[in-house]
Amino acid sequence: MTGARPYTAPPRATFLQKLGPGGLASFLLAAGGSVLLLGLPVGWHLRRVLREADGDPVLAADLILVLGRRLQGDRPTAIFEARLAHAADLWRRGLAPRILVAGGLTGRSTLSEAEAGRAWLAGHGVPAEALLTEDQSQHTLENLFHVREMLRTENWGAPILVSDGLHLARAGALAEGLGLRVHRSAAPGCPPFRGSWAWYRRAATEAFFLHWYHTGMAYSRIIGSRRQLERVT
Repeated sequence: MTGARPYTAPPRATFLQKLGPGGLASFLLAAGGSVLLLGLPVGWHLRRVLREADGDPVLAADLILVLGRRLQGDRPTAIFEARLAHAADLWRRGLAPRILVAGGLTGRSTLSEAEAGRAWLAGHGVPAEALLTEDQSQHTLENLFHVREMLRTENWGAPILVSDGLHLARAGALAEGLGLRVHRSAAPGCPPFRGSWAWYRRAATEAFFLHWYHTGMAYSRIIGSRRQLERVT
């Protein structure tokens, strides 16, 4: 370890700021590899995205973790609302005593994703004492990185991770890389409509992101970059 805190993107980070150390190089490698191999790496990961879109069997846990989503005018989007509604339903069913919403200041919003999500849940009957936030992260990897620290501090077990189905394969891979056990639960009713052209387009995007993640991990290990690896392991 370097002793320094791993890089995290600043609030309202640009695309390049979110990439962090080695991010641009791994992106170019992933994109170039996809082109040279005629899309086969993305196709391979697409199978995983579709296969894991239904999530895992839901088990009782110490915590429900809702992954954030960029806001529209300080309000949750339809996808984010579907995630939050599913988390509230799991909480009402007694599967966990608390809900943690993750996500920092992104885009032009004046509220963090976590704050907006907490307000939505409170407005839909979840009491304040059952709500927690993580408001420093800029993307899924940072969501999980910061939540891992909280779980360790509180000695909580594997959380129920809530997101839309097409996001679950990538979220699970990132959690696995961080050594974080999660039980993934797909939020029903998340747009786009399952089986639509937009749904498959989103699935292909997630497949590329998954390919990019694994390319970045391999690249960081090959060049022996502890600075890059400490963000993702």
